Amino acid sequence: MTPDDWRARITIEPGKRGGRPCVRGMRITVGDVLSYLAAGMTESEVLEDFPYLTAADIRACLAFGGGL
Repeated sequence: MTPDDWRARITIEPGKRGGRPCVRGMRITVGDVLSYLAAGMTESEVLEDFPYLTAADIRACLAFGGGL
C-alpha cells in the first residue's frame, strides 16, 4: 500500500463517531484498530473478531497512523 492508498478506505464524517477517522464509513475507527494491534492482537485475530474488516483496511489504518 502506498502512503496515499489509505484515502480510499479511511473516511471522516462529522456526525459519525465524533468526526474521528473510520474504516470505509463504518463505525469502527482507525484508533480502535490501532489500539487492538497495540494491545497485542495480531492482524489475524483482528480480522477474526471483526469479519467485516479486511487486511487492506488494517494496512490503511497503519498508513493513516504513520505506521507504514
